[in-house]
Amino acid sequence: MIRMLTAAVLSLGLLAGPALAAGDCEKKADEKKLAGAARTSFVKKCQSDNAAATACEASAKEKKLAGAAKNSHVKKCMEDAAAKKS
Repeated sequence: MIRMLTAAVLSLGLLAGPALAAGDCEKKADEKKLAGAARTSFVKKCQSDNAAATACEASAKEKKLAGAAKNSHVKKCMEDAAAKKS
């Protein structure tokens, strides 16, 4: 029962992630008191990072990884995504 509830909550979070991420990034920019080009750059990078994290989490879920294996996969996936941007 708990697993089903956890799975439902996580799946809803992945679906709502991109929509929430934009507002979250704006909120973080406000907290940092960014304006102008710095704010735009920060929000764009934040949203890109959030999209990559969502994709990496989905990939780990698809591979049915858990615990340390999941953490390792997500970390490497994020590093690979950052390297592709450069």
